[in-house]
Amino acid sequence: MRFIYFLVLYIATISMAHAQLQAVRKKSSYSYWVNTPSSSDVKPDKLPILVFLHGRSLSGSDINRVKRYGVLRAMEKGRSIDAIVVAPQTSNGWDADKVMHLVDEVLENYGGDRNRVYVCGMSMGAYGTMDVAGKYPDRIAAAVAICGGGTPGLACGLTQVPLWIQHGNSDRIVPLSESQKIYNAIKKCNPEADATLTVVPGGTHGSVENLFHQDAIYDWMFGYSL
Repeated sequence: MRFIYFLVLYIATISMAHAQLQAVRKKSSYSYWVNTPSSSDVKPDKLPILVFLHGRSLSGSDINRVKRYGVLRAMEKGRSIDAIVVAPQTSNGWDADKVMHLVDEVLENYGGDRNRVYVCGMSMGAYGTMDVAGKYPDRIAAAVAICGGGTPGLACGLTQVPLWIQHGNSDRIVPLSESQKIYNAIKKCNPEADATLTVVPGGTHGSVENLFHQDAIYDWMFGYSL
């Protein structure tokens, strides 16, 4: 009986921890997961907003796929993030305008600090991250792009956003040269740009997902504000 009691208590605790995670389904725009902290000393209008953009393998119409890796996966494994976390799903690439429209919807419906909006992504989501930050540099406080690349035409816009680009040197899906090209384009536009390229020794396209389970990227992003 004691075992059953503690099992029920454990399940209830897990359910409470994720009680604030909900799916918002859309027909004409991105469906998305949104997670608000279940317990926070920060007022809703002062909470940062963290947007996670997934890679191509999670595309489609089954929004549960977005939990397979990245920020939501890290949270399911116990990571606590004191922010409004937004994880949309796309069926065909990322559109920067649609992502920012989603951010506006979250600000209106859930609160959040307009000066502390962050975006991060992996693979195709890293390209999307760069497009969002490059097109809306006045709205993004900082961005992290992992194992992706970027649009060279947006390089000068990206010089206005603190960027941490990370890529494994054993990536056979998206070569390291993709991150190097956008990094070099940013530095060419402004050598003083706050952009860092970190090469992960031995990192493959999949193994760098573990970066979402570590403190570094969150501590780094949340240290910036507009």
